[in-house]
This record gives sequence, structure tokens and C-alpha cells, in this order.
Amino acid sequence: MHLSKKIPLLTLLVISAVSSAFFTSCDRSNKVSTGSVVNDKTSANADAGSLSGSTEAESVKKEDPEDKIPYQPIKIDTAGKWIVNGPKPKEGAILPNNRIIAYYGNLYSKKMGVLGEYPTNDMLSRLDAEVKSWEAADPKTPVKPALHLIVVTAQGAPGKKNRYSLRMPFKMIDSTLSIAKKRNAIVFLDIQVGHSTLKEEIPLLEPYLKLPNVHLGIDPEFSMKDGSLPGKKIGTYDAADINYASEFLQNLVKTYNLPPKILVVHRFTRKMVSNSQNIKLNREVQVVMHMDGWGPSTLKRDSYKSYVYKEPVQYTGFKLFYKNDIKCGKPIMTPSQVLTLYPQPLYIQYQ
Repeated sequence: MHLSKKIPLLTLLVISAVSSAFFTSCDRSNKVSTGSVVNDKTSANADAGSLSGSTEAESVKKEDPEDKIPYQPIKIDTAGKWIVNGPKPKEGAILPNNRIIAYYGNLYSKKMGVLGEYPTNDMLSRLDAEVKSWEAADPKTPVKPALHLIVVTAQGAPGKKNRYSLRMPFKMIDSTLSIAKKRNAIVFLDIQVGHSTLKEEIPLLEPYLKLPNVHLGIDPEFSMKDGSLPGKKIGTYDAADINYASEFLQNLVKTYNLPPKILVVHRFTRKMVSNSQNIKLNREVQVVMHMDGWGPSTLKRDSYKSYVYKEPVQYTGFKLFYKNDIKCGKPIMTPSQVLTLYPQPLYIQYQ
């Protein structure tokens, strides 16, 4: 199912191997030491090499006076779900009555996530196992499997259009849709714009986004508004960018009479999303603020509190890394442990 011959791996040089994160690093004794670690969200393929001259991840976890405030839910509902004032979703909405369990990656790279790391049948078997574990942990919430595919990848070189990003061929999306059919899974198309913009990239995906089972993910980490190279620092989106994506999806839903779309927004620092209070909600689009940094569970919880709980938008997501989350010698968080978060995340992503 991998179409690596179509795009040489040397071309698919993904910057994320050197991207910054908010967590702490582990010393040689596997103890946690202050500082930060690489957010290996989309590691470069080993055959392609890593970005030369990249700076070490800067520490972005600073003391915040708000962190001294007791972590108490602002609003509580008996189901443990997040309550946010917003319009009632259009009929056919997946959230909040289901939980999405997604495998993330790119079919052309074994280093960018579990989606491309294993042969198709092996990957699907692993996804099946995760779905069952979540069903067991929360029997009252149906689980919807998903494949979260990176379709625009940040790059270390400018390329012909100076976008510092690479668009994947539609054949890869077609392959992912075929795989998804085997499990009646939904599909997310994820964008890392580099020096491009959402207004340039999202319309190109309309042939797929107008399908009822295809949704969108946008990654502020690689939105380099100040002209920095992807991977040198953490990028950002403003509420205006997120509103553009949401309104684009909203128009598709209205035009083609589709069920509501889901918009996943990655976040693991405060500055990755500015003016979150100005994000506009509508009946046609469900917004998920997705905490996707890696590290020890205590710090993942703390960052979920700081960047998701304290700046509520609508729904929430949480990412688990099979390899990076265990670098400090601790096991990956179990579904039961993740369910102790408030609000309980309804979108779970594995890499």
C-alpha cells in the first residue's frame, strides 16, 4: 500500500524531527530533568536524514501564575464531558456521542507515525486492539476508528514555490480511503503549511473534504508566519486562521448537504493558538483542540490543563505516542488514565 516509489524519500524530508515541545527531557538515568524535549510528532524518515543546523528544542514551559490556581472544573455535567456554550450540532454529528480513536502518520514514511509504520493489515489489527481497549474502558461511549493522514508536510528546503512544504499526491489519499473502508473508519487530512497558508492549501483538498467521511486537521506548529524555518521554532495560528478553516468546511456541509465536519487543531503551547476566545462555532463544524505533545504523563496532564482546559473552545483531543511517551521509562497512558482528564477527550490520536 506504500507508494514510496512515486516520491523519493529524500524528497519527503519532514522537519518535525527537530520541532520544539513543552515537556521535559530525560537524563541517562531515565529521571526527568527540567528543560524540554523534541516533539517528535512527525519524525523525518531515517533514510532522508534530519534537518542540519537545527537548534535544540527551546524550553517553552515557564512558570505561569495561573498554574497556582486549583484545577477545578468550571462547569460539571454528570457524563464528565466538556460543556461549552455553542450551537446544537447539525444532525449526523459524530461528537459528543462517540469517541474517535485515530492512527496518525503518512503512508510514505515509517517514521512519521503508526499509520505508515506497519503493513496495512498489521496496522489495522493494532487499531482494532486500541478500539477494543477504549470500548472496555468506557462502554457507554461508542468508538469510531479513524486514520489521520498528513497530506502537506513541512520541509527544510523552500521548494519551487518557496512554501517550505510538500503536498502529497492524491493517490496517497485514495489509498488511505481504501484502507479506511476496511474498518468503516473516518479519515482526517492534516496540513503543515510551512510558509504557505491555509487559504492556499485547504481549497486544493475540496474534492476529498466534500466526502462525508473526510475531515480536516491543521497544525499550528509548522505555520511559520514570521518567516522562520519550520523546525527552528514553534509556529502559530490565530483564531482568524481557524475560523477560515471552519467556515470553509461549513460551506461544504451546506453546499453538499453533508453531516457535520470535524476540525482538529493541534496544540501543545499557549502561543500556538492566539485569541482562542474568538474562535467561532457553528452547527456544521465541530472543533477539537488537540493536545499533542509528548513526555511523561504528569506533564501531559499539566499541559492539557494549561492549554486545553483553561482555554475551552468546544471539544478536546489527546495524543499518545507509542515510542516517545515511554522515553523517560514510564509506560504509555492507558485509556482509563486518559479518562481521568477533565474534560474527557473525545478524540484520541496514536502515533
